[in-house]
Amino acid sequence: MTKLPRTISGKSLVSKLKKLGYKPTRQVGSHIRLTTEQKGLHHITIPDHSPIKIGTLSNILKDIADHFEISKQDIVNRLF
Repeated sequence: MTKLPRTISGKSLVSKLKKLGYKPTRQVGSHIRLTTEQKGLHHITIPDHSPIKIGTLSNILKDIADHFEISKQDIVNRLF
């Protein structure tokens, strides 16, 4: 079981999410909005902070896992 990284930055997470088809669509201040069209349209907002708080990261990954209808652990294993 892969643990969540505690030192990942927003920009680093954005680049990792490209593996799942997410692309930056806009940025307002320190928040980056990503969109994917895989398995239907899905938007997610990533804070451009370093590091991202662990609870925030967990919620982002859970939202992505729900969209792809797989477990959060599967997402963690694919990305990290």
